[in-house]
Amino acid sequence: MNNHYILLPANPLFIAFSLVVAFLLNLMPWGQMAGVPDFVALALVFWNIHQPRKVGISVAFLMGLLMDVNEATLLGENALAYTLLSYFAIMIHRRVLWFPLRTQALHVLPLLLLAQAVQLVIQLLVTGKSPDWFYFSESVVSALLWPVVSLLLLAPQRRAVDRDENRPI
Repeated sequence: MNNHYILLPANPLFIAFSLVVAFLLNLMPWGQMAGVPDFVALALVFWNIHQPRKVGISVAFLMGLLMDVNEATLLGENALAYTLLSYFAIMIHRRVLWFPLRTQALHVLPLLLLAQAVQLVIQLLVTGKSPDWFYFSESVVSALLWPVVSLLLLAPQRRAVDRDENRPI
């Protein structure tokens, strides 16, 4: 059953809060382990698809610079990957919203793989080291988390402005 809700406008403070939480989750020690999703990339894709006018490419670039400083990588590596990720997410945002959550995850997966591939190419050019065979598992886990992230981040918008016992919305 596909429920379509009339959503309230997204609160800019909640968007900023979710991006800060995603950044803090990336700061956790498990962030360097294989298979742990890039929460910032996942949050950026979500907001680029659902609120492309509020979270655009400039926010992605700034979040990428923050991640570059955090990870002590080449300055601009994450910024470039997040910028491309956001650009393509904004390009397909209208199409993705027509599908159920599982199909949306299949649309998000290539975007996340592209961002990781950009990071991989930059790392190969700069260091010459190739990663482990499970390098792209991060994108697969992120795509599997897409339905959960969607439900969590859309929850505040599903509330009724005026609660009423007789109104279903």
